Amino acid sequence: MPLGALSGVLAGFAALAVAEVVAAAVRPQAGPVIAVGGASIDATPAAVKDWAIRRFGTDDKLVLQLGILAVLTVLALVLGALAVRFRRLGAAGVLLFGAVGAAAAVSRPDSTSFTDAVPSVVGAVVGALLLHVLVGRLTSARRSPASGAATGEAGDRLPPAAGWDRRGFVLAAASAAAASAAVGAVGRSLTASRGQDAVASRRTVVLPSPGSPAQPVPRGARLRVRGISPFITPNADFYRVDTALVVPKVDATAWRLRIHGEGVQRPGTYTFDDLLRRELIERDITLTCVSNEVGGPYAGNARWIGVRLADLLAECGVEPPSRGGPADQLVSRSVDGMTIGTPVEDVMDGRDAMLALGMNGEPLPFDHGFPVRMVVPGLYGFVSACKWIKDIELTSFDSYDPYWVKRGWARKAPVKTSSRIDTPKPFARPKTGTVMVAGVAWAQHRGIDKVEVRIDDGPWRQADLGAEDTRDTWRQWSFPWQATTGGHTLTVRATDRTGAVQTDRRARTVPDGATGWHSVVVTVD
Repeated sequence: MPLGALSGVLAGFAALAVAEVVAAAVRPQAGPVIAVGGASIDATPAAVKDWAIRRFGTDDKLVLQLGILAVLTVLALVLGALAVRFRRLGAAGVLLFGAVGAAAAVSRPDSTSFTDAVPSVVGAVVGALLLHVLVGRLTSARRSPASGAATGEAGDRLPPAAGWDRRGFVLAAASAAAASAAVGAVGRSLTASRGQDAVASRRTVVLPSPGSPAQPVPRGARLRVRGISPFITPNADFYRVDTALVVPKVDATAWRLRIHGEGVQRPGTYTFDDLLRRELIERDITLTCVSNEVGGPYAGNARWIGVRLADLLAECGVEPPSRGGPADQLVSRSVDGMTIGTPVEDVMDGRDAMLALGMNGEPLPFDHGFPVRMVVPGLYGFVSACKWIKDIELTSFDSYDPYWVKRGWARKAPVKTSSRIDTPKPFARPKTGTVMVAGVAWAQHRGIDKVEVRIDDGPWRQADLGAEDTRDTWRQWSFPWQATTGGHTLTVRATDRTGAVQTDRRARTVPDGATGWHSVVVTVD
């Protein structure tokens, strides 16, 4: 039985390795682990996805892939053990899992051909044949022909014989393991090479000077407090929350954007160079993910450069609903099949909604949407921030539900007034005396007017606000606290420019963003 289980693992390893090589030739996203992982994400309830993001952060996709591999390993062990007594049934089980991978691949929203099924099918065939061969070595009887015993060639119900082909099994198993490792390495190399054109195209991008540059960040916007979030979030530290198990690498020279749909009088198709030649705007804008819990890390501020989206839409003859336009929803589509719905009115109401080409002075990183993504200040990312965008369709909220709405999230989701304590950290042990409590607050497209801090159950006391860059960026704040010995709870709340005070009512992220005050508990020594 143990050797049969080992045979199953070797067969599964070979199947995945071969599938990876074939996927490199067809499309990396067609590989069985990626395809099944994507299908799993789509089928996962919103609350579970939200939990995974909270629990694992940006490692959630790695955890999912490792989980899939762990499940496949267990199944391979079972099939291998089963094949010792039921040889054909074990091989059939491998083929069945190949069929599951193939079905998942062709059902993905970014799949355009049945060739996406090929990696899983070819891998499964190789795995089934290998399992059949390895188990055959285990079930080869060494009995005398004179005994009249079966030689075990069919092997369907024959247990391992006392004289099984030990040498043949070891050679076959070692050869299979070595070959699978080599094939897997080739597959990874081929997959990496497929993205070289995209890497090269990004390397040659030179962002022109914006026609409408961002204003210099005012003096006093960056507070000198140890532990506070930097005013501008470096690209490497900017949060990433999306469903792409493989980051799309799109060649900017081949990229196209199509604008079409209801009320589009002049449909248009644009290249990356077309956008570069237009007047570009540069703005500091804070983005927030709807999965951000109270006090969570999924908010970041960056300097974006791109094309004003409202101008492109107007060029195509689009009018917002307030001016009689028939479409109230803009559906953006990504190269990986993601769909995001944005209110047309918000995009065209004068805010700095853009198709961003650059981030913090460089072309967009691949993780953040190169070559082009949407940025709409004041809206959570799941209704505005389409990365790797390739298509914009004008439609209505009544006629189409995009990806997240189908899964229970809100159709419209303006960012809620929020604040966060960055320092001291939860369960910190500061010394008595002056302790600087500091953090950030945001209410994009409304602006922050006031931040208050409360110590334990004491009165609310106003914090010092950093200077405002724009109403679309967060504001840093600080509060000098005269700390006394013992345990204390520090709480923060913000008031936006409309006069609305951040609510204390606790709500989870689903369906339109978390609410509540952020608190940290510390012990002063």
